[in-house]
Amino acid sequence: MNPPLPTACTGVVPVGHDRGVPAAELDLPEDYAQVLTYLTAQVRDAQRRTLVHANTEMLGLYWTIGKTILDRQGRAAWGTKVIDRLARDLQTAFPGQKGFARRNLYTMRSLADAYPDGIVQALPAQLTWTHAVTLVERLDDPAERDWYARAAAQHGWSSRVLLTQIKNRAHQRTGAAPSNFPATLPPADSELAQEITKDPYVWDFLNVDNAVSERELQKALLGRLKNFLLELGTGFALVAEQYHIDVDGDDLFLDLLFYHYRLKRFVVFELKIEKFKPEHLGQLQTYVGAIDNSVRDHASDRDTIGILLCPEKNDSLVRLALSGSATPLAVAEYVLGELRPDERAQLPSDEQLRAALSTPTPDEPRQLRFVDQDPD
Repeated sequence: MNPPLPTACTGVVPVGHDRGVPAAELDLPEDYAQVLTYLTAQVRDAQRRTLVHANTEMLGLYWTIGKTILDRQGRAAWGTKVIDRLARDLQTAFPGQKGFARRNLYTMRSLADAYPDGIVQALPAQLTWTHAVTLVERLDDPAERDWYARAAAQHGWSSRVLLTQIKNRAHQRTGAAPSNFPATLPPADSELAQEITKDPYVWDFLNVDNAVSERELQKALLGRLKNFLLELGTGFALVAEQYHIDVDGDDLFLDLLFYHYRLKRFVVFELKIEKFKPEHLGQLQTYVGAIDNSVRDHASDRDTIGILLCPEKNDSLVRLALSGSATPLAVAEYVLGELRPDERAQLPSDEQLRAALSTPTPDEPRQLRFVDQDPD
């Protein structure tokens, strides 16, 4: 049964018929705009499902090729020369496709080795071949691969953004900021609020050094707002910078005020360019209280939370300071330019990253080509 037609339509401009008669001169039925909106949505939905289906078929094909090679290497002792010959023969059989080079066959083999039960069942349908290659080449741990695959699908990461998130170890940083949320929020809200934090935040997209002032740092973040929001995670909407609140003649200026639509809460970010001090929390607590008193809609918005961002902190001192506050607060570090030396030492070298980015990937037939959007 077809779904019902929509009952309202906005933003549709009727077009003339094939004889070129202007729309304004046509005697169109009253429900024409509604039908046009409905059919446009159906076409777009069909296009989306076609792309998803084609992508799934392509991933399944590459996995099958890799699985076949993997099995033959294990049972029939296929060596390098045999795979080289297979690559040449496949290229001869399908001259219009460039995805069967020797290196790509080995990548398909790695894919089958990483997902022995099938890649179509293991990966979300939204992910492409380049996502899959990035997951396999950058991550050895299956649990980590699953985490990044789910995150990439949930947040709509391109393969380039996925590589950046892996490089910056997003799975270890997400939800890691010390907070008092369990003591100040209901259990379900506490878990969601903790999930939106990171520690540290990596702002390697900023062209600033450690001598930057708080105001300069704030301007730099807003100048690269897309990157900043990507690092914050999904759900954040910027309300204002240097948000002004008049408290009986005294002026308060909040560094960054966001609203998180999943949490249904305002989130106040306070930036510091010095190591964490307990008095920083007192200032942030005042700002959070001011939002609750003068901005928050008590009928629809939940309690405001505050997140203090600083370049360095003593976690024991942070937890001690948080324990004395009844306001939902968290404290996280930020990193400018790159991770700390001890963290960077655990990551792949620049040469390895360049090699991963330059690795050729199979070119699908034209009707199956998928291009990731550059986040910049």
